[in-house]
Amino acid sequence: MELVVFDLDGTLLNDASKISVFTRETLTRLTQSGVAYTVATGRNLHSGQQIIADHGFVLPHVYTNGTVIWDPRVETLSLNNYLTVSEATHVLRAALNEEISPWVNTVTEDKQHYVFHPSSLNTVEKKLLDVVRSRGGAQIRPLTDLPADARITNISMLGSAAGIDAIRENLANEDHLVSYSGVAMESKDLKWVDFHHSSASKGDALTLLRQQLNISSLICFGDSDNDLSMFRVADESYAPDNAKDYVKAEATAVIGHNNDDGIAHYLRGRFNL
Repeated sequence: MELVVFDLDGTLLNDASKISVFTRETLTRLTQSGVAYTVATGRNLHSGQQIIADHGFVLPHVYTNGTVIWDPRVETLSLNNYLTVSEATHVLRAALNEEISPWVNTVTEDKQHYVFHPSSLNTVEKKLLDVVRSRGGAQIRPLTDLPADARITNISMLGSAAGIDAIRENLANEDHLVSYSGVAMESKDLKWVDFHHSSASKGDALTLLRQQLNISSLICFGDSDNDLSMFRVADESYAPDNAKDYVKAEATAVIGHNNDDGIAHYLRGRFNL
């Protein structure tokens, strides 16, 4: 079967980080037409599930850029290539040296999501903590409580562009790490960065799903650097018009803007919905 795979932010979601009415109706039509689809996102398990709940995503989901695969059919969680506390030590030190708070995300076998962070937070970080709390699902703990055997899906940070760039440069030679970064929604003067294990990627996770689900053709949609790994294993890849230029260059084609339901319009034409 064919499998359609969506990135979320900047791709399937509009600029308000929502699935629009038009896109929701398009997903319903995909289901009715027997077109299989799923999600591969940088969002964590709980954040991603809140977005796609009740939108027909019945096949395994890929979260945290390939670190986590959740199968809603049997409610099982697979953790792939997570960071150990030992492997994460340099990331934590580099962040704290720049006075930027690392947000350490962990997932347990029973699907419990814990976020560990330092006690000293600046104003922006405190607002971010309020957002995490308001979403629910994640249990917040002090960084000092991070268990020695924790399985870390990713370490996130939000701070000045100079500070984030310094952290990435400091860790550039850590072979077991990969990072993705961009301008923060909160302010153009701020940047975000996510660190993962270098062996975890959307592409690797989708290669596994292709085998497990006996996929004959993989059709992917994405807008950013963390989507390139799945573009490279896909049979077809599409970038919305708002995607970064180097992502567009690797796509099979460029389609409409995410805030104009570009993916949904393409799907309706492609599958005659």
